[in-house]
Amino acid sequence: MCRINSDSKAVQNQSPIPNEPAAPVDCCGGLNNVDYSKMDFTLMEEFLRHINFYDTSFCVALIAIIFNPFFWNLVARWEHRTRRLSGLFGSPFLACYCLGFIIILLNVLRSHSMTVAMKAQPRWEAMDRMDVFYVGTALIIVGTVLVVSSFLALGFTGTFLGDYFGILLDEKVTVFPFNIMENPMYWGSTANYLGLALIGASPVGLILAATVAAAYKVAIQFEGPFTAQIYRERSQRRKHE
Repeated sequence: MCRINSDSKAVQNQSPIPNEPAAPVDCCGGLNNVDYSKMDFTLMEEFLRHINFYDTSFCVALIAIIFNPFFWNLVARWEHRTRRLSGLFGSPFLACYCLGFIIILLNVLRSHSMTVAMKAQPRWEAMDRMDVFYVGTALIIVGTVLVVSSFLALGFTGTFLGDYFGILLDEKVTVFPFNIMENPMYWGSTANYLGLALIGASPVGLILAATVAAAYKVAIQFEGPFTAQIYRERSQRRKHE
């Protein structure tokens, strides 16, 4: 009987103390012990409440944003491989001008569809402030400078994939704005759309501007190496001549 009592006391001594605080939860695999269950997502929820992802105008704008770079890369690579457009128009310059005109029309359609989508969905009071308006205006000014200066530095054929038509530049363009960043026309265009979203206090505009940036980022991954390959091939041909 005595041995049973001693064993019972030993078990009681090993039981956890009721008032002892629980060890901190290692949430999300050890990311600095951040417990996301205690984070405040009120602002994000409020942001998402102003967006209707099923709205027709929003879906049209998304399709236009994704389609444009896909289209011009597909057509330009096909032309580089087959020279069909140059043969059809009788000149690589005329073929490039035609594709450039189509790209301009597609970009106008994209801008229009994004504007319609932003007008179709509500403004957000948290963004409807003068400081946000001024930031948006500054982004549009910077974006316009980048786009226009890029076009002036490259020319029409340089801007609209003339490399793929065999219309190559003599040397790499290094004047402004190419001396401060790569692909300034793409990022200038993105800045314009972001600026419009801020001026319009439009949450859906922010989503669309982010989609433009993502679409351009993907396009750059395809265009950059392919364009470099075109110029390497020209250098090799010149060495053998």
